[in-house]
Amino acid sequence: MAAQTPAESPAAAEGPGVPEPNHAIRIGSVWLLLSLVADLLIWFAAGPHLPPGTAGSQADGQQFDIKVMAVMAAPVMIFVLVYFLYSLVVWRGREDDEEDGPPIHGHARIQTAWITVTSVIVLCLFGFGTYELYNSYGAGAGEGPAPIYKPTGAELTTAQQVAPWSPGKPVVVQVIGQQWRFTYRYPQFGGFETTFLAVPQNQWVQFDVTSIDVIHSFWAYQLGVKADANPGVDNIAYTKPTKLGSITVRCGELCGLWHGAMYDYGQVMTQSKFLAWTKATNAHFADITPLLPPYASTYDPTVVPLFRFGKVMKALGLTSAGGGYYPPNDPAQP
Repeated sequence: MAAQTPAESPAAAEGPGVPEPNHAIRIGSVWLLLSLVADLLIWFAAGPHLPPGTAGSQADGQQFDIKVMAVMAAPVMIFVLVYFLYSLVVWRGREDDEEDGPPIHGHARIQTAWITVTSVIVLCLFGFGTYELYNSYGAGAGEGPAPIYKPTGAELTTAQQVAPWSPGKPVVVQVIGQQWRFTYRYPQFGGFETTFLAVPQNQWVQFDVTSIDVIHSFWAYQLGVKADANPGVDNIAYTKPTKLGSITVRCGELCGLWHGAMYDYGQVMTQSKFLAWTKATNAHFADITPLLPPYASTYDPTVVPLFRFGKVMKALGLTSAGGGYYPPNDPAQP
C-alpha cells in the first residue's frame, strides 16, 4: 500500500500544523440553524394551510397535531441530511487513498445519548398521541357505541332515547353506508332520511355511523371526521363545525366496484338556516319517512320489506344503493 503523503491527507487540507477541526460543532451549528428556520417556517408559514383545515373542532385539532409532528420531525430529517452532506464533502475518499479507516469498537457516550434521545422522543409522542386521542380532538375518529369522550354537559343520545333537539344537546346525524352512497337520518327532526348532509355551525354534532351491507368509512374531510361504517355496529363520532361552507364526504374504505364514485357533498349552515332546512326536508319526505324502519342504532336490510325499500330508495334518488350484500351467516337471504 502506498504511503499517504501530507498533501494527500484530509488533515493537510487544513494546512500544515492546523489541528483537526471539531466536526461535532460544525455539524451541530449548521443543524441548529437550519432546524430553527425550518420549524419557524412550518409553524407560522405552512402550518395554517396544512390539512384538513380548521372548519371544525376535530379538524383544528388534527391540524395542530400535524404541525407538532412536523416541527418534531424536521430537525431529525435535517440532521440526517446535514450529516450526510458533511460526510460527503469532508470525509469523502481522496484520490489514490485506499487506506482503511480506523477501527471503531464502540463509543459509550454516543450510544447512551442515542438511546436516551430516541427513547424520550418516542415516549413524548406516545404521551401526546394518547392525550389527543382521549380528549375532544380524537372524537372525530369514531369511538364505538360507548364513546370515551363526549361533549361537556351533553348527554349521549341513543336509539332508545331520541328526543327533539334543543340547544345544548348534540345534533344527531345517523350516517348509513351502503353500496355506493351515504344517506343521513335525522331522528330529532322527524326521522327523515336524505342523501344531503347538513349540520349547524357552532353546535356539537353526534354522528352515529353504521352500514347496511359491507364495510365503508365515513370521511367528512373538512370536519376532520373519519369513522368506519360497519354492518351491525354503531360507531359514534363527535365534532363541532366552526366555519360555514361546503363539506366533502368520501368513503375511505374499499367497498366494491364503485368505491371510487362513493362521494358527495354537504353544508355547514347557520343554526337558523339548518332548522329551516330540517323543517322543509321533513315535510318533503313526509310520505316516505313512515316507510322507513323505526330508528335504531343499526339496521338489518333483510327485515325491511323490499317493496318499501325500493320505494324509499327511488324517492331518495338512489339508483344503485340499498344494501345489496348480505353476510353468509345471515339466515335470511334475498
